[in-house]
Amino acid sequence: MENSESDKVWRQGYFEKGGKAGPGRPKGSLSRSTKELRQAYQNLVDNNIDNMTEWLEQIANESPEKAMDMMLKLSEYVMPKMSRQEITGKDGENILTNIQFTFGPDVNQQDPPIIDETGDTPRIDS
Repeated sequence: MENSESDKVWRQGYFEKGGKAGPGRPKGSLSRSTKELRQAYQNLVDNNIDNMTEWLEQIANESPEKAMDMMLKLSEYVMPKMSRQEITGKDGENILTNIQFTFGPDVNQQDPPIIDETGDTPRIDS
């Protein structure tokens, strides 16, 4: 099959008026400069991992909170952030409406007896 004139023009890097554009870069793919920049940053980190550990220790000696904050910020470059998930019941209903949490004894409530009503069997939940 013979190539058309517009195919030849396209391969030469020119766009012919009224011609069809090429496919371009696939969605989500990185440009060459982005790939090079990421590789340079990765090399910088790889070559300074011992220094980074030492620097983090120095920060932690002065301020543990600041060191933890730094670790959290750096972790974003290693592990992607998780997206939030909404869990719903049938037909989108909220499944958490009847859940109750109890955190320790209620100061307004009397302690339940450890012995059951018959007076001779210890309760299992005590």
